[in-house]
Order: sequence, then C-alpha cells, then structure tokens
Amino acid sequence: MADKAFITPNVLKWARESAKMSEEIAAAKVSVSVDKLQEWENGASQPTIKQAQTLAKAYKRPFALFFLPEIPRDFQPLQDFRKSGSKSLTTSSIFIIREIQQKQAWISDAYADNDEIKLPFVGRFTINDNPQTVAQDILKTLDIHPTHYKSENPIREWIDAAETKGIFVSRTSFIHSRLKLDSEELQGFAISDPFAPFVFVNSDDWNAPQLFTLLHEIAHIWISETGISNDIEPEIKNKDKFHPVELFCNEVAANALMPKDIVLNFGTQIYQNSKEAFKAARLLGVSSFALIVRALNLGLISIPIYQKLKKQADIDFAEYLKREAEKKAKQKEKENPGGPNYFLLQLNRNSRLFTQTVLDAFRGGSIEPTLASNLLNVQINKFQKLEAQLFR
Repeated sequence: MADKAFITPNVLKWARESAKMSEEIAAAKVSVSVDKLQEWENGASQPTIKQAQTLAKAYKRPFALFFLPEIPRDFQPLQDFRKSGSKSLTTSSIFIIREIQQKQAWISDAYADNDEIKLPFVGRFTINDNPQTVAQDILKTLDIHPTHYKSENPIREWIDAAETKGIFVSRTSFIHSRLKLDSEELQGFAISDPFAPFVFVNSDDWNAPQLFTLLHEIAHIWISETGISNDIEPEIKNKDKFHPVELFCNEVAANALMPKDIVLNFGTQIYQNSKEAFKAARLLGVSSFALIVRALNLGLISIPIYQKLKKQADIDFAEYLKREAEKKAKQKEKENPGGPNYFLLQLNRNSRLFTQTVLDAFRGGSIEPTLASNLLNVQINKFQKLEAQLFR
C-alpha cells in the first residue's frame, strides 16, 4: 500500500483555492473523484505521497508547504487597475503573477542586502504630473528616440534599454502548453520597487500592442503604482470604465512612443490613406489604431475621418497579421522544425537581466542550486544552454 502524506487539510484546500482551480480540475489531476478530494481537504482521509506531490506541482507550490501547521502568509494580490467589468483572473494569471512576485522579492532582497543604490526614477513622478513630462523623462533616462530605432523590432530595443537601467522585463504567453494567458484578461503588470522594479508583458499580443503595454507598465514604475492592467491601447470612448492611473499611464505611453512633435511633423496627408497611416505607425513601432487615436487627440483628424480610418485599418491589420503569421511559420519551420526554442522562451519569461543575475549568483556560490533552478524554471544541468541564449 502506498505511503500516505499526512498533509494539513486546510493548507491543501487553501493551495487549490489560491490557484483558482476548481475541485473538478484538481481531482482530475490525480485521477480521483471530487468526493475523495473533499475528504483530503476536510481531513477525513489522506492522499498518497505521489498524489500530494502531483497536486503541489499543479498548484505551483512546494510539496513541503502542505505539511505546515497552518496556512502560510502568501504574496498579497496586486492592485487591480483593469477596466471595470473585466473577468476574474484565472489560474494562469494567478500563477504568472505569483511567479514574478517570487522573482522580484528575491532580487530586491539580494540588492538591498548588498547595499545597492536605489533607482532614482522609481516614483519620480505622480499621477498629478504632466504625462508629456513623464514621457520625456522616460525617453531621456532610457536614451531612446522613437524615430531612430536600429532595427525593425523596437520592442527588443526598449527592453534592452529598460534592463540596462535596472528594470526587469518578463514576457510570455503561457505557463505551460495547456495553460495559456489570455490577453483580454491580463495584458501586463508592474511591480514598483526602488531596487528591483519588474514589468510583465503578455506576449499573446503582436509586437505593436506589446510595445504599448511595455511603455504603459514602465509608466507605472515612474509613478510607483504597482498593479495589473488590461485593455491598454488608447481608447476614445468608455473612459469612465478606466482607472485614473490607467488613463494616465496610457497618456504617458502615447507621448513616449508617439511624441507630439513627431506626429505633428507627419502632417495630415498621411491620414488620407489608411496604408500611409499604417506605414507611419510601423515606423514608430505602434499599431495604426494607436496612431490614429493619437492624431485624433492632437486635433489632426476629425471623428468621421478617424472612424473611416479605423474601419479600414482593422481590415489592413487583419491582412497584415495573416501575412506575418504565414511568414513566421515558414521561418520557424526552416530554422527550427521542432518548434520554438525552450530556452529562449524561458529567457524571455525570466527576463534577460534576471537570468544573468541569478546565473552570476549561482556561479559565485551565493545562491543554492535548487533555488537558482526554481527561479529560472530550468534544470541545473541545462543552465549552459539557457545562458547561450543570452548572447544571441
């Protein structure tokens, strides 16, 4: 007979509930009935060690946690800045938020213990400041000019610039193959901290909306507002559904990615044709929708022209996405017929800066191998393959 795991029942129940997992799904993970799971959670019986280990993995919790005498103090939920009426966060969102909180807590404590200097730009402004002033400070601090990108992938340049200044940037669209992140539920979040600010971007979106999300979350760091976001790209209606912090950060992002002087210099002629507006948007790394909203807000176009452009832009963008998907599929098949590179995906999920910091600490002997592996989501004997992606 298999050995029983004499877990603490209410801790087991708390672990499931905090993972936003239903009794039916949890029971299916260990191939038992809901009644049997309920027995374990009320103490009427105990799971086997193997069953408890399977649940620990499913709930993204250490196995040893189930044996604590009482429910542990968990990470506090991030403030919800999402649009009113947004659907409740599901398991995948809860897991990625908790994962980034754990990474951020570790690196912040490590930096504080080493007497690292606090980052001067964290909380430099408040929501009462001028969004244009905040945007200009971001551009100056990160040393980026929106029309002087060195490649056709501006988001990569923004991430590199942010991490060079000490902002950790994580991007992923999944927890694992069967647990994906929904961009309508969660587009991004920011954890403001004077030592180790963290920004997360849901990569379920294409690069243009991802870039706007990145700048939106960076704006959260500049005003020291920790929280989660969705429906980030500019809106011209239903503004009453948005939190004031979100409206402010959207304004900052728009001013940083599409500075007023640059957009005005485009003139009004580019808005006579949706394809010309699309080309201008690509130059700035933003979506054509973001650009025409910006043009409307700056008084360059009227609402009827905006509506006409938006309708055509939606059609053009759908066609563009189709072409890009086909192009990427062919390119991936040519370069990597086995699918996406696991280590590159983990590198982006961890943040390049965070990965290098943990690997340096591991090699310097200041962090235990098991902790390093847990922080990076990679087995110790695979660290070399992970590190190889840093230099590509």
